[in-house]
Amino acid sequence: MFEKVKEYFSLVRFAHTVFAMPFALIGFCLGMMETEFKWILLLQVVLCMVFARNTAMGFNRYLDRNIDAKNPRTKNREIPAGKISAKNALIFVVINIILFITTTFFINRLVFYLSPVAILTVMIYSYTKRFTSLCHFVLGCGLALAPLGAYLAVTGHFAVLPVVYSLIVLTWVSGFDIIYSLQDANFDTQQNLHSIPEKFGIKGALRLSLADHIVSCILVLVAGYLQSAGMFFSIGAAIFIMLIIRQHSIVKPNDLSRVNVAFGTFNGIASIIFAFFDIIDIVL
Repeated sequence: MFEKVKEYFSLVRFAHTVFAMPFALIGFCLGMMETEFKWILLLQVVLCMVFARNTAMGFNRYLDRNIDAKNPRTKNREIPAGKISAKNALIFVVINIILFITTTFFINRLVFYLSPVAILTVMIYSYTKRFTSLCHFVLGCGLALAPLGAYLAVTGHFAVLPVVYSLIVLTWVSGFDIIYSLQDANFDTQQNLHSIPEKFGIKGALRLSLADHIVSCILVLVAGYLQSAGMFFSIGAAIFIMLIIRQHSIVKPNDLSRVNVAFGTFNGIASIIFAFFDIIDIVL
């Protein structure tokens, strides 16, 4: 039983929740500045994040199972390797969709009405690589729902600042996903799949990723200004920006050996540290 649970955790890359979850907590805290804190609401927001993440990754693995089987880098993933059947993966996705929408019902009317839009957004990414190289930005849009969605869960209305945080996530995620996809540039070309590296080459992809991340850094400064942020935000923002810059210094067109370090380690640490200091700044 424990081994099977581990396989499903691996299927959805549960550890990668460190990318969007910290920003969801930022959105939650921004909302809480307008109302009283509620543990049950925090739990509901966290559950929605988990269910949405499970839906997105589970569906991606289900839809890409035949592609993954052909790719030497991904052929040992759970479905191609036979650890989880395609049918069970799809059932897992459906269960998480139901749990997500049900949870939003108990939050507020706005997030419940928007829940199908959120689910479709996080799922559509899996199709986009089949027809557009802008797939990285679609993925970014899916994760960008985290801070805005959490804010809406608390307040029930839109505001400029959480939208800025969502734009930070969009540009940051799409930028590092371009770096991650460098590993499959040749495979994508062979299989007629679309990506920035496939379309513009490795050098062009790295330039676009850097441009994406420059925009992210500018948006972080904009968020700090709108938030009238203090010292703690400044510390978190400086570390976040430094780690973004650092990942571009270790991935070279002629050396992709550290792509996974740039993608997973640097960005995971960046989001956690930024959220930690930002939340302290918001609360204080």
